[in-house]
Amino acid sequence: MELWSKLEEVERTYRDIESRMSAPEVASNPSEMQVLGKKHVELTPVIDAYGEYKRIAREIEESRQMIAEEADEDMRAMARDELANLEGMRAETEKKIHLLLLPKDRDDDKNVVIEIRGGTGGEEAALFAADLFRMYTRYAELERWRVEVLEASETGIGGYKEIVFRIEANGVYSKLKYESGVHRVQRVPVTEASGRVHTSAATVAVLPEAEDVDVEIRPEDLKIDTYRSGGAGGQHVNMTDSAVRITHIPTGVVVTCQDERSQIKNRSKAMQFLRTKLYDLELRKQQDATAAERKGQVGSGDRSERIRTYNFPQNRVTDHRIGLTLHKLDQIIEGDMSELIEALSVAGQAEKMKHFAA
Repeated sequence: MELWSKLEEVERTYRDIESRMSAPEVASNPSEMQVLGKKHVELTPVIDAYGEYKRIAREIEESRQMIAEEADEDMRAMARDELANLEGMRAETEKKIHLLLLPKDRDDDKNVVIEIRGGTGGEEAALFAADLFRMYTRYAELERWRVEVLEASETGIGGYKEIVFRIEANGVYSKLKYESGVHRVQRVPVTEASGRVHTSAATVAVLPEAEDVDVEIRPEDLKIDTYRSGGAGGQHVNMTDSAVRITHIPTGVVVTCQDERSQIKNRSKAMQFLRTKLYDLELRKQQDATAAERKGQVGSGDRSERIRTYNFPQNRVTDHRIGLTLHKLDQIIEGDMSELIEALSVAGQAEKMKHFAA
């Protein structure tokens, strides 16, 4: 009963927002329209599902009435079949409503900064880090998201000791937040002459991008250095002090950016990256304070946890948190991640629903 009272309250709020948005004094106020519009978009799926639930409930009553009053046995049999179908639909719609009413993570709509680092395995780990970078960027291309490299440390044969990049689009964090952790690969390295399968690893950290309002940074807390960019980029890059390193003195957090030829652009990107790192640091302090509440299989965000294995000889990907195995590694590594990400999102919602109910 409490659920339906909440839905009625949500519906009243929704109608009130619609009424306010149509008022001339609000329509002429862009900032208020933006706030109301965002809330309207958030509530629309809940209202649509509630409307569907009420329609199904009415049809269930009609079917029950027909079963009770109809004299023709064939008609009653049809009504019983319809009733069974409708009750199944009602259960599914009720489940959908429960999920829609779960509180969203406050960072779900944000852009992300992803850090990938080669771990155990030397050169092969660096090559695997490059494979992961390509997997995420190709998935981003399929989703029409914007990708921007912030910092990269390449190896001689095409791998990455470390690569940091930003993905910009609405709701990116909600899709990629479960990717943080240790990713393990099993395959025959290109450098292996005997054909033996090796195991290597890379770590992935997915950070919600901080906004100016999330983190306060005092100028006196910063140490800013410029230096010559290394790696690819041509003669111009190597001859100018365009790369920027910023150290946040109170926390010891260091960020660098050398992707742009302009020192000003690199400094701007580095500052944004610093905000994101400090925001992530603060989030982790809060999470540690409530560790008992986040011990579910999905979403702990522990970057020391082995979350997934990529077995190339068997064309297999296994996500250890939810026990999911897919025999389509060749497709996933090329960016076809939708099935994997959807399964993680559903498991994350189920975990959240369990805690919410408790």
